[in-house]
Amino acid sequence: MKNDPLISIGLIAKRTGSSVSAIRFYATENLIPFTRSTSGHRLFHRSVIRRISFILISQNLGYSLQEIKRVLDSLPNNRTPTKADWDRLSMRFNKDIELRISELRELQSKLSGCIGCGCLSLKKCQLYNLNDNMAEKGSGPRFLMGDKPKSS
Repeated sequence: MKNDPLISIGLIAKRTGSSVSAIRFYATENLIPFTRSTSGHRLFHRSVIRRISFILISQNLGYSLQEIKRVLDSLPNNRTPTKADWDRLSMRFNKDIELRISELRELQSKLSGCIGCGCLSLKKCQLYNLNDNMAEKGSGPRFLMGDKPKSS
C-alpha cells in the first residue's frame, strides 16, 4: 500500500463523521486494519475511510456489526479493495436488500389489510395468533414472518 498513506485516528474520525472512540472500537473488533506508530498511536491507511463508510451505511440499513464483519472479512486487509472487490460485495448486499424489500412489502400489505381496515375482528385478523398456536414455529410475529395458520 505504498500509495496509501498512514493517517491519524483524528483525521479518520473527521473524514467519516465518526467519533474517535467508535474508530477505536472498530479497530479493536478487527473491522478495520491499523498499525501502531513507534509511540503507540494507532495509524490507519486512508483506504480505511471507505471501510468505515461502508460500516456506517450498513448499520443504517440494519445490519449488525457481526454481519458487517463477516462481509468485510471477505475483502483484502493488506491492500486497498478494488472496484471489483466492492462490486462483488455489493452483489451480496443487493440480494439481501431485495429480500428485505420483499419482506417489507409483504408486511405492508398485511398491515394495511388488517390494522388499516379498522375492523378489529379477531376472527379475520391476519395478525392474531389464537391460543398461541404458532408458538411451536418459534418466537416473533409468526404470521408476519410468513408462516401460515394451522387448518382447523
